[in-house]
Amino acid sequence: MHYVYLIKSISHPEFTYIGNTVNLFQRLDIHNSGGSIHTRQHRPWELILFMGFKDKLKATAFEKYLKSGAGRAFAKKRFW
Repeated sequence: MHYVYLIKSISHPEFTYIGNTVNLFQRLDIHNSGGSIHTRQHRPWELILFMGFKDKLKATAFEKYLKSGAGRAFAKKRFW
């Protein structure tokens, strides 16, 4: 499975992150341990939502959509 996930900083709730991975909980551990340069400064992180896809291309396309203007508005209204 390929997962698209949304995480939110616990210490700085205004900071959010959208990503994709094949190992969801290992990736969350990397974010919380400072292993990702993009999320290191706003640790710790909590998992808000994840969605599983069988097809990697569909997961990547959905992640890309959520990072677009329309996708950010959708995620803000529905998920955050």
